[in-house]
Amino acid sequence: MARWQFRPPVERVKHGFRINLDTEERDLLVRLIGELRGLLVGPDDHPALVRLFPTAYHQPEHAAKDEEFRRLMRDELVASRLAAIEQVEQALVSKPPLAEQQVLALAQALNAVRLVLGTMLDVSEDHDPDTVAEDDPMVGEYHLYGFLSWLLEWTVRSLTGT
Repeated sequence: MARWQFRPPVERVKHGFRINLDTEERDLLVRLIGELRGLLVGPDDHPALVRLFPTAYHQPEHAAKDEEFRRLMRDELVASRLAAIEQVEQALVSKPPLAEQQVLALAQALNAVRLVLGTMLDVSEDHDPDTVAEDDPMVGEYHLYGFLSWLLEWTVRSLTGT
């Protein structure tokens, strides 16, 4: 009799890493990452991007410094995120083993999607997903946020060996 064994969604294997997601989950990630790309190349002031490009200078008297920081760094940050997206899209369709750089890009992209979704849901440090009512109109988005959090956790675990 075969025993059921949990396979983590991302795991370290002999010569790299393997993503253990079914086709629907991979397709969902490709779609979400594509939507993230659309946000990144769109208008700079989209409200969902607030957590992706946080304020560097928090004091009102440093508003000019913060604007200068954004002007200087935004293109570089966007380019880095777009490069990660490209690597993740390739990783989601390639055969194992994946390189560590691809898994790092996956972590970066998952975190970015979580930040955007968390902004849309107004998730805070005090957020308890178990308190979201099943009849909440955004319950699906909260479940998606939970799934992305779980997947990010396992991605980090695979990278750190924990």
